[in-house]
Amino acid sequence: MKPRTVLLGILVLALCCGACGKKEETLSLLVWEGYSDDAVVRAFEENRHCKVVASYMGSSDELVAKLRGGSASNYDVISPSSDVAASIARTGLAAPLDLSKLPTYSQLSAKLRDLPLVKANGQIYGVPFMWGPNPLLYDTTVFAQPPDSWAIFWDPKYKGKISVWDDLSTVYMAAQILGYDKPDPSKLYNLTDEQLDAVKKKLIELKPNIRKIWSTGGELTNLFQNHEVVLAMGWPLNTNDLRKLNFPIGETIPKENTTGWIDHLMITAASSHKDLAQAFVEYMIDAKTQKLVTDRTHYTPANPGAARFLTSDEIKGLHLDNPDAYMQRIYFWQDIPHRAKYNEIWNEVKAAQ
Repeated sequence: MKPRTVLLGILVLALCCGACGKKEETLSLLVWEGYSDDAVVRAFEENRHCKVVASYMGSSDELVAKLRGGSASNYDVISPSSDVAASIARTGLAAPLDLSKLPTYSQLSAKLRDLPLVKANGQIYGVPFMWGPNPLLYDTTVFAQPPDSWAIFWDPKYKGKISVWDDLSTVYMAAQILGYDKPDPSKLYNLTDEQLDAVKKKLIELKPNIRKIWSTGGELTNLFQNHEVVLAMGWPLNTNDLRKLNFPIGETIPKENTTGWIDHLMITAASSHKDLAQAFVEYMIDAKTQKLVTDRTHYTPANPGAARFLTSDEIKGLHLDNPDAYMQRIYFWQDIPHRAKYNEIWNEVKAAQ
């Protein structure tokens, strides 16, 4: 073999090996369940030649604890809800967004964009992504009609057949039963110590009826599927998953109304992949991607343009035909000035025998 040919072969081999050895960039998420399914992120991975890996959180407090506990650099993109998004923006845990790299931002619901939740120091730290309620879920073989009040959770008839979420939403629900949301629902997020003590007493009275306090959506889905519970506070994601399993699940918002959330996408200040993260945020708020997330979660998309890819029944089911009326039945989570006290009360409820 001629020396020139040998040299050329070595060069080609070296180039090929160099290409093979190129490390695939990985984007790490800490998000709610349903936001990073393969069907949702596959197109982004293929287009950007990267890998998206996700960890799931069970509550807003879990997310904040991880970000403040030294794990922030493990994650690039997070999906905080409206109860902690503002504090994450204020305290430097998230990076400000470059809106010039987010052309789809202008397509998002103006009502959601105009909220002050993710704005601080004249900059924007997140984008609204999905929103929805914490509905009352029920087994339709047990209830011919939807329960009309959260008060049914305390009915002795359902001893050991109730599940509540390991989240402050359960505290809010008990506060609603006690009327603390009247006349101003925002008071749910700024209860007095005396009111919190009454909420604690009310929730401890509920404990005989509680089969399990659930912490992940999959856990609650299993509780229904195994016929361990017949009533719960849950997520539309649970309803969607159980219907796919042909389980007779019903979903309703009782007469007291309910609390709910506006989830945002934010990039952590500690992310080492900020350009890729920015591209991912843009991808996730695109109308087509929002439709994919909605298919998985049954949450309402922040981009109304997703309606172009939905049937008329889906549009009605997601309340995109009249989102303002639906929002009036949801008391969206807010920042809690005395969050530590709320958590103290909730932990005492869980520890009570």
